[in-house]
Amino acid sequence: MSAVAARYDVVVIGAGHNGLVCAAQLARAGRRTLVLEARARVGGAAVTREFAPGFRASTGAHLLYGLPASLDAELGLAGHGLRSAAERLPTTSLLPDGTIADVDPGPAAIEGAARAAFDRRIARFAGYLAELHARVPPRLGTPDWSDRFELLRAGFGLRRLGRRDMRELLRIGAMNAYDLLDETFESPPLKGALAFDAVLGTNFGPRSPGSVFTWLHRLAGLGAGGGRGLWCPQGGVGALSAALESAARAAGATVRTGAPVARILVEADRATGVELDDGERIEAAVVVSGADPKTTLLRLLGARHLDAGFVRTVRHLRNTGLAAKLHLALDRAPQIVGVDPARLRGRLVIAPSMDYVERAFDHSKYGEWSTAPALEITLPSLADPSLAPGGAHVLSATVQYAPYTVAGGWELERPRLMEALLDALERHAPGLRRSVVAAQLLVPPDIEREYGIAGGHWHHLELALDQFHLLRPTPGARGHATPVPGLYLCGAGCHPGGGVTGLAGRNAAQFILRQSE
Repeated sequence: MSAVAARYDVVVIGAGHNGLVCAAQLARAGRRTLVLEARARVGGAAVTREFAPGFRASTGAHLLYGLPASLDAELGLAGHGLRSAAERLPTTSLLPDGTIADVDPGPAAIEGAARAAFDRRIARFAGYLAELHARVPPRLGTPDWSDRFELLRAGFGLRRLGRRDMRELLRIGAMNAYDLLDETFESPPLKGALAFDAVLGTNFGPRSPGSVFTWLHRLAGLGAGGGRGLWCPQGGVGALSAALESAARAAGATVRTGAPVARILVEADRATGVELDDGERIEAAVVVSGADPKTTLLRLLGARHLDAGFVRTVRHLRNTGLAAKLHLALDRAPQIVGVDPARLRGRLVIAPSMDYVERAFDHSKYGEWSTAPALEITLPSLADPSLAPGGAHVLSATVQYAPYTVAGGWELERPRLMEALLDALERHAPGLRRSVVAAQLLVPPDIEREYGIAGGHWHHLELALDQFHLLRPTPGARGHATPVPGLYLCGAGCHPGGGVTGLAGRNAAQFILRQSE
């Protein structure tokens, strides 16, 4: 056994954005903190990578919307190089007949009066959820005053909505997006685009119960973003991770890349450090994992340190990814029918109706991908030319729905899905195929392998009412703590869930600091 190389107050496993935020906060509080990243660069799935010579893309998350303005200011990310390439990106829906629909809110919005009234109410509900996102969930059945106080705060926040809105939130919270939007609007393109936002990155279709909740979760992030809306950093999403690494180092944290953790060390039923793949052992009073819960608890820790019932619960957590990422290197900017060049810098969606999105989802239930996929498309190089050679461009798209397991296997089905995606894009951008220099398609097993996320789900676990707040990841690992003293979770698999927000990391740091008071 190798000798102990060093001792730290805290070891953070994984330099994803949540791990870096957690490390920065703990280091700012005076804790001697070490971050260990298995890969050669920080960022986890929030990275910018070259996928073809001269072409770079945000290979995981490609848009930011949930990074709180308060966290940005708290860590001084602008001072660490974070710059915006484009903000408040408009959303344009591409329709089958070659026309488009501007589905953004505003004075000229589709169904303007109904949309404005609906948005005001939904914004209030999302604001309440944003308050919950920014705080550590309470534990039930404890005499701890902080847990009781947090339960009271949550209840008071709900009551503050007023009787009418409180009843409405309770009515719609577990509804499906299809029914809510159908009772509110008439326009199929508007309903399709909003329903697509409700299910993006999830294992839901518009008719799935709880899809209103996942939509509110997304809107809560938008509301906390300080008015930037959907935005792109200069240099891609990886620029955010670089700024977070710089902030963590400036706070005093040590960040090591190329240092994969083999296991979490346990002595006397308490986490005491980690052992790396090369046998190096590092002791720490606290171990914090930014990896997904299944990887952390079942692989790095090991079932032998956990109660059998808890292990069974963890094994049954839903974490199977259903979204793929497509990146195209283009030798020229695509000409998309009906879309003004200024709107090409924004977000384009192929989700012309709720039924279209639901039919795409139907295929995934049977291990199939849809020949008419729902897509979120961006052309980031229009706002940030550094991502491609002169005159050339990058197209990135999130593909709903691509099951983790498909009949026939992905080795056979990947090229077929690629052809279907190019066909879908060609219908709206004639000639696009001829401009493709290179292409990359990452399906959930690729995301699992590339980023070390079990199941390839970008939220680490499905975001659903039974895996949210004090139930996330499980009632037995609530408040970022695990059943093993000294071991905590700070990744997207704990509250408040996925999205590039950093809130899971900040909440975990606050919880750990509170535990040591």
